[in-house]
Amino acid sequence: MSGTVVRFPADRDAYVQSHVKLAAFAMAAAMLILWLLGDPHIWTGAVAGLAAIALRGWYMASEQLSQVWELQDDALVGPMGQRVPLAQIATLRSMASFVQVVTTDGHKHLIRYQADPAATIAAIEKARP
Repeated sequence: MSGTVVRFPADRDAYVQSHVKLAAFAMAAAMLILWLLGDPHIWTGAVAGLAAIALRGWYMASEQLSQVWELQDDALVGPMGQRVPLAQIATLRSMASFVQVVTTDGHKHLIRYQADPAATIAAIEKARP
């Protein structure tokens, strides 16, 4: 792989899909809490859950979608100066649209919002020594 850089950018569709699922969970949880508290207006939980996740998604989109991980010659290089030597990767696992990278010393990193997490894992596995 000498000199080649493989990029793993965040995918907008995966980001939106993750937030849709999160909103559905937040809506159901908020309605359940209001029901357990005896509130006669449990529907407001759905509105609040949807609004909270929609606001979060809108607010965080530019930051989250600009994050790119790169597979370089001997390391996986991520945002904010994260660098994971390929020889120190112990485990790669898919978690929804995320790829979790666990190092031999226990550090964990997330490659977020991947359109095809299995393909991301396969590319990293192929590059490992």
